Amino acid sequence: MSKKVVLGFSGGLDTSYCAKFLGEDKGYEVHSIIVNTGGFDNDELKQIETHAFNLGVKTHTTIDAVKGYYDRIIKYLIYGNVLKNNTYPLSVSAERLSQALHIAEHAKNLNADAVAHGSTGAGNDQVRFDMIFHIMIPGVEIITPIRDLKLSREEEIAYLKAKGVEMNFEKSMYSINKGLWGTSVGGKETLSSKGMLPEEAWPTQVSRSDSQEIRLGFTKGELTGINDQTFPHPSEAIQYLQTIAGPYGIGRDIHVGDTIIGIKGRVGFEAAAPMVILKAHHALEKHVLTKWQLQWKDQLAQFYGNWLHEGQILDPVMRDIETFLESTQQHVTGDVFIQLMPYRFQVIGIESQFDLMNSRFGKYGEMNTGFTGDDVRGFSKIFGNQTSIYHLVKQDTDGKN
Repeated sequence: MSKKVVLGFSGGLDTSYCAKFLGEDKGYEVHSIIVNTGGFDNDELKQIETHAFNLGVKTHTTIDAVKGYYDRIIKYLIYGNVLKNNTYPLSVSAERLSQALHIAEHAKNLNADAVAHGSTGAGNDQVRFDMIFHIMIPGVEIITPIRDLKLSREEEIAYLKAKGVEMNFEKSMYSINKGLWGTSVGGKETLSSKGMLPEEAWPTQVSRSDSQEIRLGFTKGELTGINDQTFPHPSEAIQYLQTIAGPYGIGRDIHVGDTIIGIKGRVGFEAAAPMVILKAHHALEKHVLTKWQLQWKDQLAQFYGNWLHEGQILDPVMRDIETFLESTQQHVTGDVFIQLMPYRFQVIGIESQFDLMNSRFGKYGEMNTGFTGDDVRGFSKIFGNQTSIYHLVKQDTDGKN
């Protein structure tokens, strides 16, 4: 009996090579699985399934992971206002973890002898997949043909053509990965330290030249409404917002970051909805949270984002931080008003019943009803007392030297 291997499958060149190589050359019974985290529509998923069976897989499974992806990962990125290096909303790194978790679960359910993925040896994904597989399905063999054989794209194409595989072998100038939390774009301009992607490289073309104001409604930190429309699940609100903000060219940038394996890399991305949501959410938080809630959130969220980026979603400390982040969201409820314009947006303001910028307690720069001028005189003296003592002692000591 042939050994079973579960193959994470996207239908692209690398995973198509893996399916054919593992089935025909290595004699495995191949069970392909695609985990949709928001990058494929139903027609595309059907085409990928047909392609998988044409490659000779025994079974093919499609997992709709969009809502689960949001519930397990994205909502905490929003709670934490997480932007890697103050730039990147962790579009690809977050979805790879969701995919790896589902692939490992599928391998466990099938009692597979091995699990395979199409990562190369040059990026972060190989570590994310391998590490989660080691933790979730210890002892199951991990097979990575592209990485192990150090295959070039041309070698993969030649192999598949020789096997009679029919697919679009035209080499695209740009590598595009689309998901619920943004789309990454790689090309020749991102391979060096200078260069910006041209207009035609961006998946969403700019088609809006006007401006419009939108209202985002948050309930306990989650996006639940846009203008007059409410959504059963926040993932649907994200997808709807993308259709509104994407045509403005909002959320385009190039991220420069440190990979898990120690090298630096550049990648382009477009993430209109994530960028608008994160900035709107942060604006609301600045009104409804206290100074120390905001400070500790920033520190913990930065660690959370970095650790997530490096694949450590299963570290128990992540559950601890998630509990803290969720606790901070109890009063993050209200509306945020955003002005959308070509290539940019602006937060106009917020309305919330929990707004701490409340005129009942005073108006910044004008008056305060919570204390008197004499109160401030005494507070200022006490608040700076230790620093005053330090400088007096220093002055006396310096005078003796």
